[in-house]
Amino acid sequence: MKNYKKLKIWQQGITIVKKTYWLTNKLPEREKYNLVAQMNRASVSIPSNIAEGSSRKSEKDFNRFLQIALGSSFELDTQCEVIKELYEGFDDELDDLQNIIDEECRMIQGLINRVSEK
Repeated sequence: MKNYKKLKIWQQGITIVKKTYWLTNKLPEREKYNLVAQMNRASVSIPSNIAEGSSRKSEKDFNRFLQIALGSSFELDTQCEVIKELYEGFDDELDDLQNIIDEECRMIQGLINRVSEK
């Protein structure tokens, strides 16, 4: 078993969750069961899948969970774009969050490449 809490991609995933929740708490109440819920689930999925994948015995299984985490990162980035299109006043928060998501995607892809080589 790998200690997932020592993985930088897991730690950054937790940062993404906190920033996402902070942002979604500012969105209109009417988005509570739509965009807010979807964004919060996508953000939590990133570190959750990294953690779950690290518990798997095979590199193939770990890779599969990393792929899911990467997909959740892309999903969350898309939802940030939707907010940009629908609402004003979130540019700084969205830019910050999307920069972190972009970095997370690069790190996850790098780990996928390393795991795939084994």
